[in-house]
Amino acid sequence: MFAGIVEEAALVVGIVQDKGNIHLTLACSFADELKIDQSVAHNGVCLTVVRKEGGTYTVTAVRETLERSNLGLLKPGDRVNLERSMLMNGRLDGHLVQGHVDQTATCTDVREAGGSWYYSFAYTSKPEMARQGYVTVEKGSVCVNGVSLTVCNSRVDGFEVAIIPYTHEHTNFGDIRKGTVVNLEFDIVGKYISRLMQCDAPAAADFFRASDKVE
Repeated sequence: MFAGIVEEAALVVGIVQDKGNIHLTLACSFADELKIDQSVAHNGVCLTVVRKEGGTYTVTAVRETLERSNLGLLKPGDRVNLERSMLMNGRLDGHLVQGHVDQTATCTDVREAGGSWYYSFAYTSKPEMARQGYVTVEKGSVCVNGVSLTVCNSRVDGFEVAIIPYTHEHTNFGDIRKGTVVNLEFDIVGKYISRLMQCDAPAAADFFRASDKVE
């Protein structure tokens, strides 16, 4: 589980194609602290460390991941947002993020606003996807390339986010331009609510009644 608070933008130093999968090798300041089998979010995608060597580490992205995310578009020299799994005894500074990317979106506009930036994104929206919670809501949370952000100007097939200078400098948002493909993970709470609304009415009512009784 993650919080959407990026620790560092790592550098891709190697990519190896292995049938339908790819092995990504990255360099970051805490590479030597990582352990084999540890989970790390890469542009919001939870991947497992499989090898460490000389200040770098390697993870493997399988075909399913490549089809749903922008990891297959990476090339050596690109920056990738990293976040290690959150500690359960700390503050949740972002929102609950699973590291399970739902789909990609495309940047449609970037505009500077007196020291901050507004990024607009568009994504494919279908009725069945919306019913599963693949939507944004005004002032709700969304994870873009692993960054926990607040939605503004929410639309059926797009939204905007405001980026402060710190995030612009310390994540790969500084590399995003019109046409850049990013990863999206929609709010898990919205997904569960959407699923419950598809249940029969008595079952949904029982669930909410039980929730009300929790102190």
